[in-house]
Amino acid sequence: MPSPKVTLDQWRTLAAVVDHGGFAQAAERLHRSQSSISYTVAKLQEQLGMQLLVTEGRRSRITPAGTLLLERARALVDEAARLEQLAHNVEAGWEPEIRLVVDAAFPGDVLMRGLRAFAPRSRGSHVRLEEVILSGADEALQEGLADLAIGSRVPPGFLGDTLLEIEFVAVAHPDHPLHLLGRPLTQTDLKRELQVVIRDSGQRQPRDVGWLGPELRWTVTHFDTALSAVRNGLGFGWLPRHQVAALLGGGDLLPLPLRQGAVYRSPLYLIPGHPDRPGPATLELADCLRAACAATDAP
Repeated sequence: MPSPKVTLDQWRTLAAVVDHGGFAQAAERLHRSQSSISYTVAKLQEQLGMQLLVTEGRRSRITPAGTLLLERARALVDEAARLEQLAHNVEAGWEPEIRLVVDAAFPGDVLMRGLRAFAPRSRGSHVRLEEVILSGADEALQEGLADLAIGSRVPPGFLGDTLLEIEFVAVAHPDHPLHLLGRPLTQTDLKRELQVVIRDSGQRQPRDVGWLGPELRWTVTHFDTALSAVRNGLGFGWLPRHQVAALLGGGDLLPLPLRQGAVYRSPLYLIPGHPDRPGPATLELADCLRAACAATDAP
């Protein structure tokens, strides 16, 4: 493909003439001489081999061909401006990408609220989001694969702040055999039934939080799958209250009447991946996530 002959400045000049109604107005807007504006547009038309403007009295009107080309040119000019701004931001230390690792127990609506607040402040930084379970966040931090993490514990060598607490509640389908017993349940009762367990996504030291140890278990890789299994009566499990609140309210699931352990709480922490040198974009995203948590009613 041959190199373009037309410059971005020529397209920017043509746009100024069209937007402000003439050469004199464009010259005033761009702080240039009128003769410079006229020469730039004339050269542009010569290079393209077509007329882009027609003069009507003291005003200039764009031709249909000019309208078509200018529409595309505006996108090029805007993208070039964004590219230059991104280069300036990178030079100033603003990260081009943030690797965000989030424990899947974190409420999705709160996460989206934080990301939505960050988007207009991102200065072109991309967010690469990875959802993990339990020690998956630990490993991402320890292996240098996360610029910012939301995890259930702060691994050694890192610092973190509590974002919120997630409440897990033991639930089962209303027709599950455990509910049909009609009395408070013990751990022995639970061990006779199938438990749905969410697998730790970490590989080095996986944790079995909430697993009672029986052989009667099905292991899944995400909370949504666990919820579907429990909702369809395949077993019981501990699930985040924010995930099952509507189903509990509608009677599609019921909390298990356990003597002990029907509910447990787990904090989630916000942990910078580089505690000694967090980048400005990472700090901005962290502030947006904190604000999103502060504004939520999630338990």
